[in-house]
Amino acid sequence: MKVKPDLSFWKLWNLSFGFFGVQIAYALQSANISRIFATLGADPHNLSYFWILPPLMGILVQPIVGTLSDRTWTRFGRRIPYLFIGAAVAVLVMCLLPNSGSLGLTIGAAMIFGLVALMFLDTSINMAMQPFKMLVGDMVNEKQKAKAYSIQSFLCNAGSVMGYVFPFVFTFIGISNVAEKGVVPDSVIWSFYIGAAILILCVIYTTSKVKEWNPQDYAEYNPVSEEKEDSASWISLLKNAPSTFWKVGLVQFFSWAAMLYMWNYTTGSIAEVVWNTTDASSEAFQEAGNWTGILFAVQAVGSVLWAVLLPQFKNTKVAYSVSLVIGAVGFCMVPYLHNQYMQFIPFLMIGCAWAAMLAMPFTFVTNALQGYGHMGAYLGLFNGTICIPQIVAALCGGVLLSLVGHHQSTMMIVAGICFLIASACVFVIKDKK
Repeated sequence: MKVKPDLSFWKLWNLSFGFFGVQIAYALQSANISRIFATLGADPHNLSYFWILPPLMGILVQPIVGTLSDRTWTRFGRRIPYLFIGAAVAVLVMCLLPNSGSLGLTIGAAMIFGLVALMFLDTSINMAMQPFKMLVGDMVNEKQKAKAYSIQSFLCNAGSVMGYVFPFVFTFIGISNVAEKGVVPDSVIWSFYIGAAILILCVIYTTSKVKEWNPQDYAEYNPVSEEKEDSASWISLLKNAPSTFWKVGLVQFFSWAAMLYMWNYTTGSIAEVVWNTTDASSEAFQEAGNWTGILFAVQAVGSVLWAVLLPQFKNTKVAYSVSLVIGAVGFCMVPYLHNQYMQFIPFLMIGCAWAAMLAMPFTFVTNALQGYGHMGAYLGLFNGTICIPQIVAALCGGVLLSLVGHHQSTMMIVAGICFLIASACVFVIKDKK
């Protein structure tokens, strides 16, 4: 087996640069889906059901992309074709989804159109996102992987910040942030248009700069033969997965349930707590929607800052658990801060948990998977520990909202409790260094 060569900073950068554009698309989806469907006329008790489709498509698409790309060889590479197709579809859907209320459809038809568009958007984003993790696994040596994933994490957070602030910035420069009832404001529509343009440009850059190895070079640089990779089914892979795979999955369950409730209920919470409104057609609600993007951007900044401190912890599990506790406290503060700028504090704290969620699970799992092979398939299957909790949380959201008194802001406390449970579960993990 050949030793993978060291790559220059810019080659590592090029491997992941397209992730910047993909993350802009994901941030626009995360920050605006509840706002879009609330504007179309969805009942707050039903909002969580609209969030079932994104993780459901993720759990279907990512293992398929991982497995198929493990077995794909084309003149364009093995991972890049999936990246480009996913990005192209995402661009098309990003131009359609925010216009759901502008097509002259009835409320019901507009919501169905929006749901179908959301399904295709999340499918394509997942298809475009997965290859970046696998490109690093394929082409970067063990010594440089931490650096490569750090670059990917930076681009992820930078893309998130840009996507989150687009509606606020476009409103600031004069694009309308209000529209007639049932119609999504132009500030949101143009955010999706510009995000789509940046996405395709970033992906074109990566696909033009990165040349994947051919089958012979890949076999020389990677110890697991293609024949062995082809022989295992998903069921057998899951049966033979290390126990750490499942223990980290337990932490993921409660962590991602909390994040689902954040994405789902933050706009309504901020409108309720800061702007004192629950009317989705009001100008105040749309202002709260813009501010939600700013708060999510603050969360991303908090994640970057905390990621610098995480390596200072001597014990990885302690770092993971403490991060989740800080995030839990942040969630619980949201309903009690009535000043829009004071809300920066809890979202900075939630960013600490987000930093750990981006880095720690993959650290534990990739360490445990050393020598197992099937890295693309395993990472695709591991995505189930992200998607399944979101599906469960979405199914339970309406019931929980009724139980906590119909106040969306109280759902942030529910998210904090989920983080606290996750932080306790961290200590069942056994780290294979």
